[in-house]
Amino acid sequence: PGERAASTSNRNFEGRQGRGGRTHLVSPAVAAATAIAGTFATPDDLEA
Repeated sequence: PGERAASTSNRNFEGRQGRGGRTHLVSPAVAAATAIAGTFATPDDLEA
């Protein structure tokens, strides 16, 4: 519960990423920035 996922998949339906989880559909650039940062981020956030 309370888990969130950033996904570039075009299939977003309840329970897809696990029970009680939330999926946010994002662009590949945002998905990459999020993976690097470990939290939801944009590419601009990484240029610090």
